[in-house]
Amino acid sequence: MKMTFYGQFVAGEDHVAIKPLIQKNQAYGVGSVLDYSVEEDIGPEETELKEYGSSVYRRHDRRGKQHQEHANFHGGASGTATYFHADESKCDRHVSTFMKCIKASGGSGRRRNGTDSYSPCVRLSGATSSDGFSAIKMTALGRPQFLLEFSEVLVKWQRFFNFLALKQGKVGGAALERRVDLTQLFSVHAVFYRSSKTNATPCFCLDSTIDVLDWSCLLDDRERSAELLVVPNVQLGKLEPLLKDFTDEDEQQLQRILQRVDELAKCAVENGVRLMVDAEQTYFQPAISRLTLQMQKIYNKETPVIFNTYQCYLKDAFTNVSTDVHLSRREGWRFAAKLVRGAYMYQERERAKERGYDDPINPDYESTNEMYHRCLDFVLDEIAQNGNATVMVASHNEDTVKHTLRRMNELGLTPRENRVYFGQLLGMCDQISFPLGQAGFPVYKYVPYGPVDEVMPYLTRRAQENRGFMQGAQKERELLWKELKRRVCSGELLHRPAF
Repeated sequence: MKMTFYGQFVAGEDHVAIKPLIQKNQAYGVGSVLDYSVEEDIGPEETELKEYGSSVYRRHDRRGKQHQEHANFHGGASGTATYFHADESKCDRHVSTFMKCIKASGGSGRRRNGTDSYSPCVRLSGATSSDGFSAIKMTALGRPQFLLEFSEVLVKWQRFFNFLALKQGKVGGAALERRVDLTQLFSVHAVFYRSSKTNATPCFCLDSTIDVLDWSCLLDDRERSAELLVVPNVQLGKLEPLLKDFTDEDEQQLQRILQRVDELAKCAVENGVRLMVDAEQTYFQPAISRLTLQMQKIYNKETPVIFNTYQCYLKDAFTNVSTDVHLSRREGWRFAAKLVRGAYMYQERERAKERGYDDPINPDYESTNEMYHRCLDFVLDEIAQNGNATVMVASHNEDTVKHTLRRMNELGLTPRENRVYFGQLLGMCDQISFPLGQAGFPVYKYVPYGPVDEVMPYLTRRAQENRGFMQGAQKERELLWKELKRRVCSGELLHRPAF
């Protein structure tokens, strides 16, 4: 594996082994996004919807063991933790590994002419600019089963809002144009009326219409808003509490994930590094995005420290991007995003077919391209008009890169502003990354590392996605042969490009 697939797409086993590659890329103006590529998933049996109706239920982990949910989960006075789930201790070990990755990322930025002219704390365009990037995965920081359950809660709450907006005739073209009239809601549903009398709606006025951002914020204050958090039970024909199966231990798990991300964010700030939260499967993603947004509200007040990832092969990608941009405006923090096409297409489509729900993926590659450019143009306009956003264009598509450069020129966005970054995976499309770096654009290689057995999920996705990608590798091979022939004919076989 190290001589073939692993060696092509993974930099090494630990943060020490990857240093030579990072330094080589730096010499040609290409930075690194370090990614300890450990991630967790759940088996097919675990993605089945839970049987509601009991406050105590059993869950199965990947090894088939059963855990009773109502149990103590606490940290001792000495600072050691007592874990109910074995996976929790693994998550804390991942935090330690990610911290090493962040500290290594502090020196993985882009260098020019042998000097660290893009190092942290250099004043660029009147702002302090960090340069290193480090990637983290939420499934390595929290139990995947919990992320699945929390995602189900979020999806139910969103669907109820859409149902109410449709019923009241308040549905517009875009997600943010949908409204729910609270006065109508109170008159129809007694539970909402009772809650209004107890001032359980901290986010908005009770005599107003609310949008999806207001609706979503109710979940931020689950204790005060508990009575409002109800959803329809179609089988019983009545409203039931949204969080009826969300136990105290679930809340503690949620807080533990936030604590871990907070530790990593603080470490990133101290080392002048920015964190990229990777996107994962759609059945985890609502929870991942929710947790990421909560941390962005804290750490992106002045500069973009935490980046969320948006997969543009999803049909609702533009809705997610535009909604979060508007949320950042409303709450006064900086929107920061990495735009990708997506890496779980085959898995997502197979699961949708098995479960009988609509395929969440765009129907074809052209549709995904259109979605990517639509999301990208929206964020670029936000950068130019309000200066409130930062984006990494993570793409191997030459047309997308050219489109970005053309739009930057039209909008007057310069490379030195460090508002628009470019990114490609290690082992792919060097003919895009290195010319961009030598032209002075901030460009990064996404550098995965880790033991062979632990990065297999990442390598498997590379193999799956490359079934289509390798069709475009012919051009890269042609360019390599052309350059090799040029060097042989000119006597520059060992030529090193000047920077």
